[in-house]
Amino acid sequence: MKPRKPHANSSGSVDLRALAEFVERFEGKRIVALGDFVADYFQYGDISRVSREAPVLILRHRETHVVPGGGANAANNFVALGARVFPVSVVGDDDAGEALVQSFREKKVDVSGILRVKGRVTPTKMRFLAAWTHTVGQQVLRVDYEPQTPLGESERKKVEQVLVSHMKNAGALAISDYGFGVVRPEMLRYATGRKRNFPVTLDSRYTLTSYAHSGVTAATPNEPEMEALHHTTIGRNTAELERCGRATLKDLKLASLVVTRGKDGMAVFQPGMATTHIPVHGSDQAVDVTGAGDTVLAAYTLGLAAGASPLEAAHIANIAGGLVVMKRGTATVSRSELLDAIHEAASEVSS
Repeated sequence: MKPRKPHANSSGSVDLRALAEFVERFEGKRIVALGDFVADYFQYGDISRVSREAPVLILRHRETHVVPGGGANAANNFVALGARVFPVSVVGDDDAGEALVQSFREKKVDVSGILRVKGRVTPTKMRFLAAWTHTVGQQVLRVDYEPQTPLGESERKKVEQVLVSHMKNAGALAISDYGFGVVRPEMLRYATGRKRNFPVTLDSRYTLTSYAHSGVTAATPNEPEMEALHHTTIGRNTAELERCGRATLKDLKLASLVVTRGKDGMAVFQPGMATTHIPVHGSDQAVDVTGAGDTVLAAYTLGLAAGASPLEAAHIANIAGGLVVMKRGTATVSRSELLDAIHEAASEVSS
């Protein structure tokens, strides 16, 4: 028997208990994760003293953690949520690239779509966290390493070939464009052209509007990205948010647009429907927002792939985002954590 599909009521709210049905269907969904993969390094150290050479702290190195960041974090969230993910990206033949590939190998993920390019620098964010004894480390410095040259035409063609190959049996495509050149809108037109009723979701840091007519069906920008795109300030001005959201929805011809707004939750735009504002899930005092957008992208994509409406998928993504910002560093949310949070929220509403 086919699971019942819950619907939102006229106020835009949804049946929270029914959302669990969609999350249960996450298991085994085949998702292609295309984008710029980043290695997130966290260097932890204890403050020993202030340097005599300059007014800076001297840290005694304690440990180093390397985790998938950027589009790799989105892929990692798909894994944690129970999906079968096929990552498509380009990394260097350096230690950071090897660390990313190895992290997915350990999770039994097919890494054939992660291309290694000799001499290329893997995008890396090196964070230094300082702490006194028995205190939580605070970030004091970040050093970024970025590729200095664009991908060659042969590498671009290989990415497109791998993308088309993985798309054949996929249930959705999620795109993480962090501006490092792996993703090009034109490559999507061919890869998605033969698909119908197929979710193609996008998180683009700088070039959202360049994806018009590329086959993208949904996007999940944050509010600062919307402000930069439209050269404006939104803040508490919901009328300006409405103007920007409607313009973006129309320009990209999207089926849905989800704007994440930090402590103000989310705004969900759909053609011909009133905008829905979803309050933030849990506390509005985030511990760490690093990578929260990647979690939202993964949860929203899986919601759509599982048959949820855009509004239902947004509620799922909102809960997932609320969970991940309470964790330190680049983190993921598991399917069991998401289910527990949905059941807890539903119990609170019904009590």
